[in-house]
Amino acid sequence: MTTATSRDPQAPAARPLEGRRAIVTGGASGIGEACARAFAEAGAEVTVADINADAAQALAEELGGRSWAADLSDTAALEELSLDADILVNNAGIQRIAPIHEFVPDDWRFIQRLMLEAPFLLMRAVLPGMYERGFGRIINISSIHGLVASPYKSAYIAAKHGLQGLSKVAALEGAEHGVTANCINPSYVRTPLVEKQIADQARINSIDEDQVLQQVMLANSPIKRLVEPAEVASLATWLAGEHAGMVTGASYTMDGAWTAR
Repeated sequence: MTTATSRDPQAPAARPLEGRRAIVTGGASGIGEACARAFAEAGAEVTVADINADAAQALAEELGGRSWAADLSDTAALEELSLDADILVNNAGIQRIAPIHEFVPDDWRFIQRLMLEAPFLLMRAVLPGMYERGFGRIINISSIHGLVASPYKSAYIAAKHGLQGLSKVAALEGAEHGVTANCINPSYVRTPLVEKQIADQARINSIDEDQVLQQVMLANSPIKRLVEPAEVASLATWLAGEHAGMVTGASYTMDGAWTAR
């Protein structure tokens, strides 16, 4: 990566990801879209990976990047995959809400494939190239539910807890190769994924939909607002850069002090 000789070496580069290639899963909306936009603005060439092919292509064209129409729950198709990128953001996810004794087993398995097995396979696909170049950034969009639990989300919470452990192993294995792996752990983010939970949360908690935000989603957060996707993307952009080389195996909470109690 080229740096102007006149620039203060302590000052941040105007485009700190210039020349880097990034893959963002679930990249066509929500946190993924925010990360794709932030990375592109920082100079990276972004591959927008999403099951919504049209949305991925539209965003990729806008950003001057690439699109990848990918059903990441089809994990068998990922087993022989080889990817060439400097930055991988594992963000794709889904939510299902039900008590354990009512949870549909196929839904439980689907979430594990999409949110734990697929990140493992994508990391497996991208790490050899990162090791060869001596640089890599694995950024796993986990959740506050990767650290703590809530009722009715057994599959999601199991997957996110698993992602935490996988990320730490990747950090240990990648340390000698210049590859870092970290988790970002936001609380509820203003995304379509969260909005789609409102009806289910109201039903399962026997409250009105307009009560879900305050009584469920923000109940444990001293800061009474949702996280914005751009806030998550800002942290991801820093983790992807040169100055985060010693930051690895970590979990960054962005939860309004939820876990400070």
